[in-house]
Amino acid sequence: MSNWKETAIEYIKTLGTSAILAALIMTFIIQAYRVEGVSMLPTLHHGDRLMIDKVSYRLRDPRYGEIVVFRFPANPRQRFIKRVIGLPGDTIEIKQHKVYLNGNPLNEEYVNGTMYGNFGPFVVPENTVFVLGDNRNNSADSRYQEVGPIPNELIIGRALFQFWPLTKLHAVRIPKIFEAYNAN
Repeated sequence: MSNWKETAIEYIKTLGTSAILAALIMTFIIQAYRVEGVSMLPTLHHGDRLMIDKVSYRLRDPRYGEIVVFRFPANPRQRFIKRVIGLPGDTIEIKQHKVYLNGNPLNEEYVNGTMYGNFGPFVVPENTVFVLGDNRNNSADSRYQEVGPIPNELIIGRALFQFWPLTKLHAVRIPKIFEAYNAN
């Protein structure tokens, strides 16, 4: 076989292997996600790009304060991004412009402005999480019937880090208010 044919075959093998590995990584381990809309302002903006960890929730349950990407229950082709506020068995209530988790008000410094409206009390069902957008007055989230509590099997993964725009490159962190809840 001529030298150029051997070289071409090696390139094809390398490209094929790379494509298969990339597909496996994107399917099972990590995936890029583009934020659509303003429901996570001021934390995330329309057009921001994140890497989503798809492995963690195969090994453990979601935690308070994590930002998750999930399939919209009313249309599983759509992807939503929100923050986990409640876990199974928790009671969520919204009143007087505050979220109450198991009767305790959350001091949420990361939200966009004063939240309006009341909700609950609502007990989070087993195998689901209660999610809210950080832009509470402009977010379709677990308060609304078309979204509701998110079944664990609809969660794609958790936001790991933001990589675009480059000026905002950083790991996505859980707000301090949730440290005590996650310690239990």
